[in-house]
Amino acid sequence: MPKPLHELREQLLRAGVAPRHVRRYLAELADHLADLRAEEEHAGRSRADAESAALARLGSMDDLAKTMIEQRHFQSWCARASWAMFSLAPALVLAAAWAVALFILWSGWNIFLPGADTPFGAGHYRLFDLPNIYFQFGKAIYFFSPILVGWGIGVVAARQRLKAVWPTVGLVLIALIGGASQVQAGRAPVPGGFAHIRMSFSLAPIFQGNPYGLLHTLILLTMTAVPYLVWRLQQIYSRSA
Repeated sequence: MPKPLHELREQLLRAGVAPRHVRRYLAELADHLADLRAEEEHAGRSRADAESAALARLGSMDDLAKTMIEQRHFQSWCARASWAMFSLAPALVLAAAWAVALFILWSGWNIFLPGADTPFGAGHYRLFDLPNIYFQFGKAIYFFSPILVGWGIGVVAARQRLKAVWPTVGLVLIALIGGASQVQAGRAPVPGGFAHIRMSFSLAPIFQGNPYGLLHTLILLTMTAVPYLVWRLQQIYSRSA
């Protein structure tokens, strides 16, 4: 891709144009530029002169960018409704993943431990026993979902060249939700629970100095922010180079 088109790509992404529209637009411009270059070479210009003439005929990058930026329907939802895409949407994705994890916990409890008062620590299985694999799979979904959702936030933010404000809000929110979550399960009535399982959220352990709650939240925030931080550092390095 010629350097001017690469710069146009970055300009469009920073302006909030959805990546899929940017790709299609640049592909069309690249094809048109190739046709113009071929015409100039056919007219007897050297390759370098033909490239320059073709770019001049294509138009200024600012005008080409303005054509896309002014059309709102080309804007990504991350640019149109950042508050929803980086707070509400990640929370809903996390809730869906946790619902799957809790279903695995409940179903495994009823299938493998039907007489146990609680599924936590009630069975003693070898590493590759089916019940252990089943419960560990659900546990992995529960513990790794906040991290994966956070990575998703970072990838989307990097892919669309977004400013740090809303991605940071999303990462902090996911870390707080992950650090504040607790799961209870027992045959005795669980207040506010469903099918003897209850998931609760409390920020008190985090903000009242509970070492585990605070440490858990900080670990989640650190791990979820890694892709986004790497991208930001790369951006800073490329600008200073």
